[in-house]
Amino acid sequence: MEDVIKKIIEEAIPDAICLFKGDSCNLRLIVISSVFNEMSLINQHKKIMKLLEGKFQSGDLHALSLETRTS
Repeated sequence: MEDVIKKIIEEAIPDAICLFKGDSCNLRLIVISSVFNEMSLINQHKKIMKLLEGKFQSGDLHALSLETRTS
């Protein structure tokens, strides 16, 4: 699942760096990108969650702890 998530994010945000911690039951994702520089934290999270919306809806992804950072 990590490879799928990384591909989805990197296709939409080319300079994104995706770091994963934990396992499929307790997955933590850190996304670092310059695209976040002018965005509020909530909008950063919304952007990533919108990209992963299909995976949540299909049930492929059911829980994710998200952290975003600017580069």
